[in-house]
This record gives sequence, C-alpha cells and structure tokens, in this order.
Amino acid sequence: MLLNFIQKHSLTKCFFDTANDFYIPLANKLAKDYQQQVKCQNKSTFFVGINGCQGSGKSTLAEFLADYLNQKFGLSVVVLSLDDFYFGESQRQQLAQQYHPLFKTRGVPGTHDVKLLKSVLAQLKNSKRANEVICLPQFDKAHDNPLPMQDWITVTSGVDIVLFEGWCWGIPAENSDSLSLPINALEAQYDQQGIWRKQVNDSLEHDYQPLYALMDTWLMLKAPSFDVVFQWRLEQEQKLAKANINKDRANGVMTTAEINKFIQFFQRLTIHGLNVLPAKVDILFELGHNREIVASRGLD
Repeated sequence: MLLNFIQKHSLTKCFFDTANDFYIPLANKLAKDYQQQVKCQNKSTFFVGINGCQGSGKSTLAEFLADYLNQKFGLSVVVLSLDDFYFGESQRQQLAQQYHPLFKTRGVPGTHDVKLLKSVLAQLKNSKRANEVICLPQFDKAHDNPLPMQDWITVTSGVDIVLFEGWCWGIPAENSDSLSLPINALEAQYDQQGIWRKQVNDSLEHDYQPLYALMDTWLMLKAPSFDVVFQWRLEQEQKLAKANINKDRANGVMTTAEINKFIQFFQRLTIHGLNVLPAKVDILFELGHNREIVASRGLD
C-alpha cells in the first residue's frame, strides 16, 4: 500500500520513512481514538482538523491517512479541504465591492462559502443516521472557480472519519491591537486603513471559529517559519502545472512574481498560527525546510 501510494503521488523515497515513523502511528492512533469515542460516547463520525501553511503537505498526509484507515481498518473516510469552499470570481468581486478590493483574491477568511461549509459538515456529522447523498464541492485553482456541481464528489454511505485540512483551519482570531500596523508590503500599500485585515479577522472570529468545536482532535504541520512558504508554494504551482499540462488549464498557474505577491495575503494569519497553534493542538509535527518531520508530540 505504501509503495503504491508513493508511486501514485510521485513522492520521494523519504516519504517511506516519514510514513513508517509518523503517519502510520498517527493513523493507528486516530483509528483507536475513533473506536474509543464511538464506544464511550455513542458518536458515529469522528472529525480531525488538520492545520498547516501552504505547501506543508496537508493534502498528501490526509490522502495517505484516508487510504491507510480504509485499507487496514475498513473505515469510511472523507477528506475535506477548506480550499474547495472558496467563492468563485464573481462572488469575490461582490465582496471586493462591498468590503475591500483585496477580497477579489481568494485565500483569507471571508472568501469561503461558510454557509455551504456548515451544511456539508452537518450532513457528514449525521451521515450514519440520515440516508442521503452528500455532495462535496471541488474548486479548480487553475481556473480560480468552483467546478460545476455535476463534477463534485458524492458520498453515499455512512462516514466514520472526516479529515478536514486548511491553511487557516483552527487558527483563532487575532487581538484587535495586533491589526494596527501592516505586516508586509501588500498591507502597507493596499490596506493602509486596515479595513481588509479587520474584516478578515471579524470573519475568522464570527464565521470560522464556531465551527472548530465540531473537530474531535487537532493536528498541526508546523513550518519552521513563514520564510519557507514561498518555496513550498512554488513547488505546488509547478506540480499543478505538470498535472494540468494536457488539460488546457495551465493559464491559471501562477508565475514566480505572482506567487510572491499571493503569499502575502496569507502571511499575517500564517505567522499568527505558527505562534499560537502549537500549544493548542493535540498532535504536532514540526517540519524542517524540506518538509521532513524533525520533532513530534501527541502520538503516544
């Protein structure tokens, strides 16, 4: 199973050791925690929140966990990404007109369809009691718009475990005093009055944070610093371009200059998350500059 996964995702041999040393023990722990919770609390669906900055490996980890939990334990696992709940271009244009021009760019809290997210989470939570088809949205980053509903993933059976990953998922709102000064050139040039970052913070506090309580356990892939995000994001875009080379979608893949500007949208909350989340999560994987796990906590 592990070798097939490595080949399927074009991963390096280093992944073999990472999976054996950390990911498989994590999967075994999640299966045990799920079974214990069902036994003690009579709760059917177990939610795992996964935080990590752009390019940290959240999606790869979630997909591996899903495959392993299904093949070894026979569990029904759904992988959700916060990215798949982004508003499309036209809706973000409306947000830009209503609040601030920077909301035209996807990424920060406020640019996700939280109403849809709440609905999907509620359906997954009740998936073993309600016999209904659950549609999971899919976002096409190369075209910067959601895929048509007919291309969404459907879930038709009861779900045991939900793995929900997102770059800002789990991060609490900042103290209002922290918003007074810009954190980078983007904020200094385009958000001089702080309107955008204050609205982002309000969205995080009122729309996202209340949903965190649905998670039963939290995991963080902690980058060494924000400085690595550019290189990791560049590698992501190169992988996206390669995957889309025959799909006529390459026009939406970002250039190096575009990446440098794009990651500034994420800088404030990424740094905030790196500072506050490690003490809050149940399981912590500290990453090196090449995404290797250099330390861990919470697997015992």
